[in-house]
Amino acid sequence: MPITLALYNETYEHRLKDFHLPDDQLQFTSLPLDKIHNPAISKDTRHIVILSDDTPVGYFALEKGEKLRKYSTNPKARLLTSFSIDARHQGQGVAKKGLIQLPNFIREHLPDTDEVVLGVNKRNGAAISLYLKTGFTDEDEVYVGPKGPQHVLHLKI
Repeated sequence: MPITLALYNETYEHRLKDFHLPDDQLQFTSLPLDKIHNPAISKDTRHIVILSDDTPVGYFALEKGEKLRKYSTNPKARLLTSFSIDARHQGQGVAKKGLIQLPNFIREHLPDTDEVVLGVNKRNGAAISLYLKTGFTDEDEVYVGPKGPQHVLHLKI
């Protein structure tokens, strides 16, 4: 089935209410609607859904603002946060297919962005492997966040 990326809009709200993540994954991310409706999130944040046949099966945010500055000094960067795939769709290659589309999606929808950075918890080996396989690079930077040390990974656009 085709996997595509789309900017979030309210038509996806109903489907995202049923989004499920196992407890062991919630330590590293948040549920999509919790992030989307969080009033502390920068107004410049773009919420992205990963679609399978127009049904949201994944989510992530591309943030600017104060949080980004903890990871990068690049004024044209965005911080990828809250990446998740609904538990019912994990293990099907959805995450990889979505991330591979990220550079073209950014060129089309966020042309002022030339880099995506993210912090991934050192304990989250599966996520580290996924990001490295989809074009992110590890430049040996570490950010110590509230949930422990994180690898800072970079994706040049």
